Amino acid sequence: MRSRVGRAMTAAVLGGLLATGCGSGSDEKASSAAGKGGSADPVTVTDCAGAETTFAATPKRIVTSNASSLELLLRLGAGDKVVGTGFPPGKGTLPDELDAQARQVKILSETVIPKEKLLGSGADLYIDTFASMNMGGGMGDAPTEAEFKAAGIQHIFLKSTACAARSKSPVTDLSAVEDDITSLGAVTGTSARAAELVAGMKEKVDAVRKAVGGTPERKRPTYFFFDYDAGTKQPMAVCNRQVANAVITLAGARNVFADCDGDYKQVGWEDVIAKNPDWIQLAVRDRGSEAANDKAYDEAREWLETNSATKDLKAVEQGRFLRIGSERTTIAGVANADTVEKIAKTLYPGKVG
Repeated sequence: MRSRVGRAMTAAVLGGLLATGCGSGSDEKASSAAGKGGSADPVTVTDCAGAETTFAATPKRIVTSNASSLELLLRLGAGDKVVGTGFPPGKGTLPDELDAQARQVKILSETVIPKEKLLGSGADLYIDTFASMNMGGGMGDAPTEAEFKAAGIQHIFLKSTACAARSKSPVTDLSAVEDDITSLGAVTGTSARAAELVAGMKEKVDAVRKAVGGTPERKRPTYFFFDYDAGTKQPMAVCNRQVANAVITLAGARNVFADCDGDYKQVGWEDVIAKNPDWIQLAVRDRGSEAANDKAYDEAREWLETNSATKDLKAVEQGRFLRIGSERTTIAGVANADTVEKIAKTLYPGKVG
């Protein structure tokens, strides 16, 4: 298990990528064999700028940039096509069956996949959760589109994450995540399964909306996402372009940093004190076991309760904490809908079944 310092460093890199991301995406544009097990016709997807990528055949060797896109492929039933990944999920972080499958995927890097390793992976598709950028620090440059083409690799992104920072309006629903799932289903020939996953997400979110949707905005509790692993010296706020803003909003709460245009922003504790949230999510990255996670949640809570700057916050004094992992809140995936439900059940006891 990684040390907290190591995790914090990875969190900082990941947070920086997400905050800077403005690259391509994978929104389905052309028709596919929706409802069928495979794709009979060419499938075209577009990036954030509208540039098109067309798939004449279903990819056979896929590399994913991180655990988010890997998990989606596993849930779609396309895991057997994945030949490598970066930012792998920690052991035990996925449900049992998915975890076993994830363990079989070759780890090309614990963080960003080095350029030469990615280009030499033998992949015919690279699914990128981040926008292209020069990582520096010995981690290698991202390949150019020309280099991807020369290596025979088609390159698409998860729009819900990669395009978040350049979105023109706040993200308040999970439609972009659902579109990513639909698009990946079309590209990988798993449209029927994608439709099932999206329908399941909609059902959960609609049930929450029906239960708490009538609550006036001013009466909805305020909510702070405390990213413990991003560091405690200066908190990292999730802003209104991040999928977490949609999760919080759909659950019937008010993100205290919803006035921040972007996906992530480093703020000061004085800013959090000024917001004085009703509830605080103790957001920690999955440590791989329930015991290890509980220990991390306890550490996050203890820090808030003993730090002179935060111990007098309303949520801290009243013990209003939620113990929900970072990944299921901030990384696009099926679990976003589960998190909406979990938050709503805590904030509105008795209303959400």
